[in-house]
Amino acid sequence: MSARRFTPLALIRRRRRATLAAAFLLVLLLTATSAFALRIVAGPVVVNAEGSFSPRALPKHENAPIILRGGGSVSTLSGALPPILHTITIDFDRHGSVQTTGLEVCTSAKLEATTTAAARHNCPGAIVGEGEGTATIAFPESQPFNLSSPITIFNGPRIHGDDTVIAHAYLASPVATTFIVPIVIERIHDGVYGYRTKGTIPTIAGGSGIPISGHLRIGRQWTYRGHHYSYVNARCETGHLQAKGEFEFKDGTFLAGSFVKACKVRG
Repeated sequence: MSARRFTPLALIRRRRRATLAAAFLLVLLLTATSAFALRIVAGPVVVNAEGSFSPRALPKHENAPIILRGGGSVSTLSGALPPILHTITIDFDRHGSVQTTGLEVCTSAKLEATTTAAARHNCPGAIVGEGEGTATIAFPESQPFNLSSPITIFNGPRIHGDDTVIAHAYLASPVATTFIVPIVIERIHDGVYGYRTKGTIPTIAGGSGIPISGHLRIGRQWTYRGHHYSYVNARCETGHLQAKGEFEFKDGTFLAGSFVKACKVRG
C-alpha cells in the first residue's frame, strides 16, 4: 500500500552560543491513515511527533466535526536523558474552529489539589480531551525511573475573547502533586495559520522530572438547546490542512517543524 503524501517544511535552530553541529529533519510517511509523523534531530536531541485527524473527508465551504489525536516523545541519539522541555507551541490551520456554545466551563479553582478522578468528577461536562504523559524522574545519585499520569483537558473560561483549555495531571509519587496548565487558544493572522496554543510544562519533582512522552485525543460533541455542536471543526477548502510545532527546552535548544496534510472534499 502506498504512502499518503504531504509536504514538509522545517526550521531547526539552536538558541545558544555554541555552533549547532548537526541538524536535520526527517518526515516519515504513514500508510492507510490520515496520520503524520515528524522526526526532528538537532545535535543530540530528538523530537518525534505524530498525530491524525478524522474524518479526512470534509465539506469545502463549511466546518464539520473532527477529532484530533496527537502525541510525541523526546529523547537523545546517545540514549542519555534529554534536556527538560519547557514550552510547546502549536499553530493550527485557519480553516477550522473551536466551538464552545453551551459547553460547561471549568476553572483552575475547581481543579486545585485534585486527583484525576476528583478533577473529572468536579467538571465532567467540561472535558474536551484526554491522554497520558510520562516523565523520567532523575534524582541525584539514584537510578532514574519513569512515572506516568493521565492528562485531562477541560474547557476553560474565555480570556479577552479567546477560548482556553486547562490541562490537568496528577502524580501520586514521589510527592503527591497536582499539575494545572491553563492554555489560551489565541486567534492569529499568520498566513495559513489562524490559531495558536502555547503550553508551558510545569516543574516536575522539584526540577528532577524530565518530560519524555505524551499523547492526547481532543474532541467533544454535545447538544445544547436542540442544536448539535462539536468542540473541534474543520473544512477542506484548499485540499489540505497545515500545522506547525515549536519545541523549546530549558537549556536553550529550539526545534520547529511544520507539515501539510491532504484532506478530501466530501460530496
